[in-house]
Amino acid sequence: MADSSNSRASMRRKRSRRHNPDGTMTLIEHIYEFRRRLGFALLALVAGGVVGFLWFSNRVGPIPSLGELVTGPYCAIPPDKRFPRDPPCRLLQTVPFEAFMIQLKVGLTAGAVLFAPVWLYQLWAFIAPGLYSKERRYALTFVGFASVLFALGAVLAYALVPFALEILVNFGGGAFDTWFTGDKYVSFVLSLLLIFGVSFEVPLLVIMLNRVGVVSYAQLSKWRRGLIFIAFVFAAFVTPADPFSMLALAGALTLLLEFALQITRLHDRRKARKRGEEDWDKLADDEPAPFDYVPSTVDDESPHDGPRSSGGGKPNTDDIT
Repeated sequence: MADSSNSRASMRRKRSRRHNPDGTMTLIEHIYEFRRRLGFALLALVAGGVVGFLWFSNRVGPIPSLGELVTGPYCAIPPDKRFPRDPPCRLLQTVPFEAFMIQLKVGLTAGAVLFAPVWLYQLWAFIAPGLYSKERRYALTFVGFASVLFALGAVLAYALVPFALEILVNFGGGAFDTWFTGDKYVSFVLSLLLIFGVSFEVPLLVIMLNRVGVVSYAQLSKWRRGLIFIAFVFAAFVTPADPFSMLALAGALTLLLEFALQITRLHDRRKARKRGEEDWDKLADDEPAPFDYVPSTVDDESPHDGPRSSGGGKPNTDDIT
């Protein structure tokens, strides 16, 4: 028992930045760490699924239940266009346990969103020791903006679902009444939320590619018309067969892409100004750049302390093995 406790304490010290500033671990220690983080992430997803499953049928104070939120767009269809026309508004269950599976699916999805900070932290805690301080800062910024953009896309999609449904149910010249099966309807709503959420990540990807030097504003400005055309084609393929959703997604993507292009323009202008101040562009091709490079540790948490030294008094280099 004591050996097991000492082993766990040793593993915690190896994962600690104070005892292990370079974040180096053996392969077995990486596997154990991955198993530990994965276990906590799965527990968070299970807990979120339980909360979402219970929330599906119950209100939380002034917050409506998940069932009301999901069926809200369908119930917003004019009564003369849907069935049953008289309240309460209900979806159709055609097979046994369909309602249970829908409640489970929606509950797990909502729980994963609600508990996202927990399982995202576990993912971050596993990969962070292998990143430099600057890389961790970029990664945190990317994850933060990605979460906000995904939420904005999902909210926009939810607001558009009633309009999309009203357009779609008007086809047929009044020969049909609309009564969706629960599984088909929920899949339609969730897929639309996912499509809009993921689509809103594209401008952020463009900005990150510009930051790492893959694309420049000059290239992107030449591709502006092509990017807008691709946005409309993409929206036409991924959205339902109504023009309202397609135009809304394409318009939002166009605005976000233009905003991303302006950010890349400012970044490239600032980068060019810095290069001009340092006169790097005047150097010959075979002339070395005039800067001093001092090797540092893998993760220099305290830049004021200078490079760490080993027993021989020499500074450690960027060796992560």
